[in-house]
Amino acid sequence: MYLEDGGQSMVRNAKRPRRALSACLTAALLMLCACSNSTPEGEGSDNSSPLVIGASLSLSGDFAELAEPAKKGYELWADTVNEKGGLLGRKVSLKIVDDASNPTQAVTNYQNLITRDRVDLVFGPFSSLLTIPAAGVAKRFNYAFIEPSGGAPQVFDLKMRNLFFVQPAPIVNSGDAFAEYILSLPADQRPKTGAYPTADNPFTSPIVARIRERLERAGVKTVYSKTYSAETVDLSPVVTRLVEEKPDLIVSGTGGPDAVAEVKGMVQSGWTPKFLFFTGGPNSPSFPSKVEAANAEGIFSTGDWFPTAKTAGTPDFIKAYTEKHGGKAEDIDSAAAEAFACGQLLELVAERENKVDNNTIIAALHEGTWPTLVGDLRWDAYGAPQGRNIVVQWIDGRLTPVYPKDEALADPIAKPSWGG
Repeated sequence: MYLEDGGQSMVRNAKRPRRALSACLTAALLMLCACSNSTPEGEGSDNSSPLVIGASLSLSGDFAELAEPAKKGYELWADTVNEKGGLLGRKVSLKIVDDASNPTQAVTNYQNLITRDRVDLVFGPFSSLLTIPAAGVAKRFNYAFIEPSGGAPQVFDLKMRNLFFVQPAPIVNSGDAFAEYILSLPADQRPKTGAYPTADNPFTSPIVARIRERLERAGVKTVYSKTYSAETVDLSPVVTRLVEEKPDLIVSGTGGPDAVAEVKGMVQSGWTPKFLFFTGGPNSPSFPSKVEAANAEGIFSTGDWFPTAKTAGTPDFIKAYTEKHGGKAEDIDSAAAEAFACGQLLELVAERENKVDNNTIIAALHEGTWPTLVGDLRWDAYGAPQGRNIVVQWIDGRLTPVYPKDEALADPIAKPSWGG
């Protein structure tokens, strides 16, 4: 969650995609036309052979920094399940290949993993931009597509029954809880004006539009709205308008560096909004180090997993992660938890069904509720999860769940002036 895209999550774009979503859809269509009619599923292997799971991840390119936690999550799950004897007696072997943050390469990778390498199963890549075309390949060959960070509306618009997004809610819903928090405030404490800048990205834009619509209906006047290119580096024109308009509330569709740029610009101006929400960036444990810890205080975002979560397997996950990678629990990126949860689902299917082939996974996950690190998951017919995300805020140097109340560990605080 944090979200990519997501992590759940999330989620925290350290860099931005260079390719439009339409290119992904085109690649998917070309892939579907080019694929053979064979359906290799890697099923029927005996228990002495490894269970090979393929995944394409952005080990280089725009998404490399963002995808690294997902790689750690996949690998950590494989390590832990193998320590327990594997899945149904078969050791798990991961085959992770680099897509260079390129949708076309992701398509090629999944085609090769399935038709050439004949992996038994696959996990998803990082981001909706790569998930959309990659999911089409998996569908063509009837592979289950359990994916941790592709939750944009366009993913579920493809209506693929083999796809399962491993976060509590679709990305477009990830700002709902923040809108509900604002609307839960007494009328005299609510913001009167709002501003809504966003990157032109299938992750950020729908979230911002959804929050804006709800707040406008409740009487929050929009004084500024701007969609900027996802490749934009200089955000000073956006910050200048924000400072000029001085809205009570800013809901900003960001991934990472754009959130940092906006905060630094406002800090330099000396003006502090009353409410500041970013779709991505502040939900990363590293955010305070990029803007100075005191400047992160009071900033809102959204997320799906935290070290304090009471979700299935969280204590064991934290112990295994910190033993392998060092650091503290609060340093763990939720994208690692989202990827780890993909593996948890396979364990649960194996336990419940006593087999773990693609047909079984697809059929099983369409029924019931599945307890994971990122919560109890269930999906609609096309892989959209049916839960909710959590509003988080930086309080006393910690990323803290503050809403909904039944998930909160503290009450939200007023945004202090920059620097404390």
